[in-house]
Amino acid sequence: MGREFLTIFEGWADSYDSTVHGHDEEYREVFARYDDILNAVVERSGKIVLEFGVGTGNLTQKLLANEKKVFGIEPSKPMRDIALEKLRNHEVRIEDGDFLVFNQPKEQVDTIVSTYAFHHLNDVEKNQAISQYGMFLQKGGKIVFADTIFENEQTYSSTIEAAKHKGYLNLAKDLETEYYTTIDVLKEIAVRNGFAVSFTRFNHFVWVMEATKQ
Repeated sequence: MGREFLTIFEGWADSYDSTVHGHDEEYREVFARYDDILNAVVERSGKIVLEFGVGTGNLTQKLLANEKKVFGIEPSKPMRDIALEKLRNHEVRIEDGDFLVFNQPKEQVDTIVSTYAFHHLNDVEKNQAISQYGMFLQKGGKIVFADTIFENEQTYSSTIEAAKHKGYLNLAKDLETEYYTTIDVLKEIAVRNGFAVSFTRFNHFVWVMEATKQ
């Protein structure tokens, strides 16, 4: 359920914001246009939002600034603590949980969002998650996920090789270890579970998936 990577993010919590804003050369391209990516997720979101993988609260902050009501889910306590401190002047709830095991809000959610996190689930778990969301989203409800996704397996493999060639061994290891997938796989999962889906590319790594319940 993605929690096998939890220790990585607990160790990354203090420097995460520095990394996403381009201060780590190895990951600079992964986080290129970071604010544009977050803004795109916000623009595609409705009024009542369930956010998975809150992290340090960067997307949450933008959602709240745009008058969205946010229910946050984050499995890492160090990340939650940073997010809650950052958002201390806002009314927001951030609970322990993950993409598959979480407390569902009592209010009707119209959008489920996440950034840089869905690759923590393998493809079987991705299907389980989207199937689960499809059961409580109403018609017209959306899943809006920004994540590293590849056009095909060849692009995935060549990206790993390019990272190694540049000496970006941590990035290469991440790409080989975590559960990155392809556009075709995610499209098939979304359609199978009753969603119409589109993808918008923001950098070499990151696409925004917008899936609307039919």
